[in-house]
Amino acid sequence: MSETTARKFTLLPMLGHTKGKRSAVTCALKCDNACSGDVCNTSANSYFRDIASASMSRRAALGFGAAGALAVVLGSAITSAEPAVAGGPGLAPAAKEGFAKSKLKFTPIAPVDAAVDAFTVPEGFTWQPVIRWGDPIFNGTPDFDLNNQTAAAQEKQFGYNNDYTDILEIPNSKGRRAVLFANHEYTNENIMFPATMPAADVRAVGAAAHGLSVVELERKNTTKPWTYVKGAPLNRRYLNNTVYELTGPAAGSPLVQTAADPSGRFIKGTLGNCAGGTTPWGTILSGEENFQGYFVSPGTSVSDKRYGLTSKSTARKWELDDPRFDTRNAGYENEANRFGWIVEVDPFDPTSTPKKHSSLGRFKHEGANVIIAESGHVVAYSGDDERFDYLYKFVSAGKYREGDRAHNMTLLSAGNLYVAKFTGNSPLEEITGAGNVPADGSFDGTGEWLPLVVDGASAVPGMTVEEVLVYTRLAADKVGPTKMDRAEDVQPSLHTGKVYVACTNNSDRGKTGKEGATEVNPRNLNRDGHIVEITETGDQTSTGFTWNLLMVCGDPATGDVTYFSGFPVDQVSPISCPDNLAFDSVGNLWISTDGAPSGIGKADGLFKVTLDGAERGKVEQFLAVPRDAETCGPIIHDDERTVFVSVQHPGEDGTFEEQFSFFPDYVAEGTTPARGQVRAPRPSVVQVFRG
Repeated sequence: MSETTARKFTLLPMLGHTKGKRSAVTCALKCDNACSGDVCNTSANSYFRDIASASMSRRAALGFGAAGALAVVLGSAITSAEPAVAGGPGLAPAAKEGFAKSKLKFTPIAPVDAAVDAFTVPEGFTWQPVIRWGDPIFNGTPDFDLNNQTAAAQEKQFGYNNDYTDILEIPNSKGRRAVLFANHEYTNENIMFPATMPAADVRAVGAAAHGLSVVELERKNTTKPWTYVKGAPLNRRYLNNTVYELTGPAAGSPLVQTAADPSGRFIKGTLGNCAGGTTPWGTILSGEENFQGYFVSPGTSVSDKRYGLTSKSTARKWELDDPRFDTRNAGYENEANRFGWIVEVDPFDPTSTPKKHSSLGRFKHEGANVIIAESGHVVAYSGDDERFDYLYKFVSAGKYREGDRAHNMTLLSAGNLYVAKFTGNSPLEEITGAGNVPADGSFDGTGEWLPLVVDGASAVPGMTVEEVLVYTRLAADKVGPTKMDRAEDVQPSLHTGKVYVACTNNSDRGKTGKEGATEVNPRNLNRDGHIVEITETGDQTSTGFTWNLLMVCGDPATGDVTYFSGFPVDQVSPISCPDNLAFDSVGNLWISTDGAPSGIGKADGLFKVTLDGAERGKVEQFLAVPRDAETCGPIIHDDERTVFVSVQHPGEDGTFEEQFSFFPDYVAEGTTPARGQVRAPRPSVVQVFRG
């Protein structure tokens, strides 16, 4: 079998084992079939103990620092659940004014069949792409040509499978100019390239389609849609040869040194970038998630096994072209240790060096989201997207300084790192694994942030600070945190300080030899996921918190046991596998899904959830994405009646020769493509607006 032909026969161990509309191809290419292998966390820590009658503090979080710090940010989360305590210095305007009705009024759409190749929006709304895979972003870059792709062209074109997305207004532009950031999580070579394309070229173009993109946008006024500006001065691609500076205590450690970088401080490229966040000083954070699928490793060490690194050939076979992707090669034993970090990018300075921050720990970061505590310290929350792994919090050593951007860009380089332990307040016998609500009417309890690094010293016996930060999963295992159902996006509200955790699913919970249901993860064989709501007991730097479940997801119409904070289950849009979270300006939570209502074979979408008052827990579906696609990177500009999403992996199950989606370049109904035109799905950033 030729190398070219072999590419088409990637093994799909998840075939027949995925839930709902989840594709086995996505499992293979995005996360290296993580759910088909052994659970990485085999620790026997005392992760969770339900307490029958715990004393629950319901005190709301206090204010936050840095009033007006988000002035340049158009797309960040800005509010949440209920009116905050008055007087907090950094509250968003909506928090000070209390809740109001959103200007973004819509009639919820009905669930859309997963086989439909359409982008569906509410009546009265329309949609169009802002930018698509392959769109040229520099002057002199060739237009996208599906039949004649080259690495040189792709390096100057928008990348593939955009995930985290944000739009930041360019200061003094009166709302007419902005900069868009997107990361590119992974590629699907089967639908990107013809079978006749040489394998080496496939690898080169696919590699160039990874990384990050920054692109300028413009519009005539705030009522018009955005278009991207080819050749704009802020446009930039971050590629596999882009150099990132490693910061924090692990920088320079022997654990991250390689033959190509004996200093252990400068890393080429970023991999598996999933969700992210935008800082109050206007930089972007991006989480390196499924990096393990890019490396061949011995696979025998404790750390290799804990991080899912194996000796099998990778799906993309970059190890054939670059020795650093095979850590069995002399001098590259530590290369995989240089991935799994939080990346920080300054989208306003194309000459700046992006950072990887070791102080936030190394694991499969879904993303990181920042809030300024009342004390002025920066606090960042991050989930480890793996079955039975953990939730983390970082608290900066330094304090935020209003207007001092250079100083603020150092704040993620040093600080304390914690991992979460949850305790329930219901009797053990009430947590049956079926997802039924306990007798007290809610899933809730207390929790604590267990220290891993404090004041520059390791809090984990037998491990140095460098070891804690490079092998964070192993360090966390030692202190006994709670094993979660794939904690993905973690969003603190700038309205109340409450923190929302999307636990997307865990179909292994309760299986033989694996942990069963706990009050914070109350369902065995959890295919649909849930949302945790956390309230810190002091400001965001506190080491104690209370928690409750906002929702236990699913489709009540099919008999799923669900919970929506007491809201009638027959009045919600069915929702499953929550992934990315965002807030609108009046406190509503918005959820994008990666798995859809898994029991009924419907498309993924974007959902609005009311968080306050009598309608708390009400879920309304706003849009649905095309066949095989996932909804990512939601941005809610409800004041402008506009929503943005990244549409990732449309038509995932097709081939180049037999495509399953033509998003977003559909032809008019009843017409056919131009003669000789070859079409393929193109992951895109999409804007939805009234029109």
